[in-house]
Amino acid sequence: MVIDLIVIFCLAVGLIFFAGGTLGLLRFPDFYSRLHPAGKLDTMGSFLILLGSAIHQLFPLTLSTVLSGLKLMLIVVFVFLASPTATHAIVDAGFRAGLEPWKKGDPRR
Repeated sequence: MVIDLIVIFCLAVGLIFFAGGTLGLLRFPDFYSRLHPAGKLDTMGSFLILLGSAIHQLFPLTLSTVLSGLKLMLIVVFVFLASPTATHAIVDAGFRAGLEPWKKGDPRR
């Protein structure tokens, strides 16, 4: 019963992080500032969603459920390595393409 509450908490907070990332993508004025919530909040949201899934997967405790939980945690490690790297690569591509950062008073927003 306590495990179910932990899983629900992880899933709910993960969804809140995803919603915050989506709001940041819609609200921020330029390319560079939009990638910040995409990189940070989506990484944390996916961590919490996968953590909740891994905890849910562990019960009843058998070898196959432990291995499935381990696979989910390896996905978390991959996301933690790949998300910042991909965000940096996208920002670098935007910089090389000549995208200018937004400045206060810019009529684009």
